Amino acid sequence: MVETVIIMGAAGRDFHDFNIYFKNNPRYRVAAFTAAQISGISGRVYPPELAGPGYPQGIPIRPEAELPALIGESKADLVVFAYSDVAYVELMHKAALVQSLGADFLFVGAQYTMLPSKRPVVAVCAVRTGCGKSQTTRKVCSLLRARGLSVVAVRHPMPYGDLTRQVLQRFAVPADFARHEVTIEEREEYEPLVEMGVTVFAGIDYAAILTAAEAEAQVIVWDGGNNDTPFFQPDVQITVFDPHRAGHERLYFPGETNMLLADIAVVNKVDTAPQTGIDRVLANIAAHAPKATPVLAASPVAVKEPERIRGARVLVVEDGPTTTHGGMAEGAGAVAARAFGAAELVDPRPFAVGSIAAAYRTYPHIGPVLPALGYGPEQVAELEASINATPADLVLFATPIQLPLVLAMNKPSLRVRYDYQDRGSPTLEEALTARLEPVLRANGLSWKS
Repeated sequence: MVETVIIMGAAGRDFHDFNIYFKNNPRYRVAAFTAAQISGISGRVYPPELAGPGYPQGIPIRPEAELPALIGESKADLVVFAYSDVAYVELMHKAALVQSLGADFLFVGAQYTMLPSKRPVVAVCAVRTGCGKSQTTRKVCSLLRARGLSVVAVRHPMPYGDLTRQVLQRFAVPADFARHEVTIEEREEYEPLVEMGVTVFAGIDYAAILTAAEAEAQVIVWDGGNNDTPFFQPDVQITVFDPHRAGHERLYFPGETNMLLADIAVVNKVDTAPQTGIDRVLANIAAHAPKATPVLAASPVAVKEPERIRGARVLVVEDGPTTTHGGMAEGAGAVAARAFGAAELVDPRPFAVGSIAAAYRTYPHIGPVLPALGYGPEQVAELEASINATPADLVLFATPIQLPLVLAMNKPSLRVRYDYQDRGSPTLEEALTARLEPVLRANGLSWKS
């Protein structure tokens, strides 16, 4: 008997699970994907060129709100949940809805979708969006390169455009961003690594991506998205924790899985988090992931010309996913504005337009900061209009990319940078050395001192 399947996703894990688990499996027929979290990704079709011969019309991608109707229309037997950073309570509400409509609710096991690699793999994952994966990934790449190893990064998928053109993407120079027509969210993840000379791979077909990455490097660094689990089988998994959201490591899917899989547990932001939060995270690691090596880290902010902030009315632009489904009211930009003496954080909410204004309604926890959302040309234009309409003296942006390169702003701007910094022992290098050196030796590679 062939089972009819609907895959709930957000243009990432859902496509990977289909490719690896469902595409060529005669037991299943996938009737539809649903889309959530990201604006503008529904209403598309997973194209027949990618879906395979069993799907000559492709697979429709519908809004998640249509899930009940889709279950009824397709007579779905099974609904597969395949996206990340979802609270357990919300997740079980979705499961209850699906079960009430007569379908089974399923998670594909993380190990089933992890592809084995011929190269050593270091995975950087997290328990929530916005914990500090990006700077940790950069630090890991720097450590590996300093030890004489060639490295590429493979990023969790963000295929928000023409899917037929996003099967395998390689970013080695800035011109690749324009060639692949990346969104702001994609560029935020790729640009800092490319700036430091690390080639980044991403896309949809992670079997093909893995083959391409293996051909270019001795070690592959998996750069996770949200709090999702890795698509490649890691030899060392680094999981990043945020003590500002202590306890969330046991409350969000699949972040708790990443905690349980951790070989190294980086407790980030210890320079700004309360000690009670740090202690709670460390206690959860000790109780539930005792094999993991805890590492304490800071995420210091730095601004060139910080004197320009003092006394200014500042519009803070924060990383989009961190302040939307990541659940943070504000981020590094607000921290920097206060630290360097801003007279006021100008509230952008009354001046937001279009989908930016809608984001505040969807995520009412967001504070007086502007989430840097730009999932397509229309939303980029709305972000630009929202910035230009806000009456501020200065735009302080804490996004990983140079916003002035992609937006025409009518006011001066400064960039907030944040990086990885060890706090105490063991350092990340010490913990990584202990875990990775035996793997390298087994692969005929040396860890130079």
